[in-house]
Amino acid sequence: MRFEGEVPGEEVVNPSAPSKVWISRHIRAHVQSQLYDESSAPAEGTAIYTLSDPREIRAARYVGQTTAPRRRLLQHLNTARLWMPDEIPWWVRSPDLRPLYVWIRDLYSDGERLPTMVVHEWCATQARARVAERALICECLRQQLPLFNSEAGMLAGRPPLI
Repeated sequence: MRFEGEVPGEEVVNPSAPSKVWISRHIRAHVQSQLYDESSAPAEGTAIYTLSDPREIRAARYVGQTTAPRRRLLQHLNTARLWMPDEIPWWVRSPDLRPLYVWIRDLYSDGERLPTMVVHEWCATQARARVAERALICECLRQQLPLFNSEAGMLAGRPPLI
């Protein structure tokens, strides 16, 4: 069985699943439509962003920072290796980040959903970006959102030191 957009001769890991090429196209289309900038500021410096389930866009699951939001969202989605069989994502170097990629894979297996990225703020300096990221993590924890950030475990129950 061939899927639309599949390259002839390409190795298919699971013949009943979409190919890596099909998933890559799906990811690129998703990034075009599911990256929002609600900062109302010029896109300069470092962006503070959240990833969330597209069904609950305000329920952040991860907070991060990047100078290139589109590229960073693509990195998150590609790191999840959605074309590989379901298993613990052994290829993720940091065990602290594995739950994030398991979540992305679970989202995808539930109706081919992918996380939505929302840029909340742009920061002119790296020092300001670290403070803003920590503040957003603390705000999400205050709202009792189940973050995948490793900092969330360290900060839970502590007052912010910013």
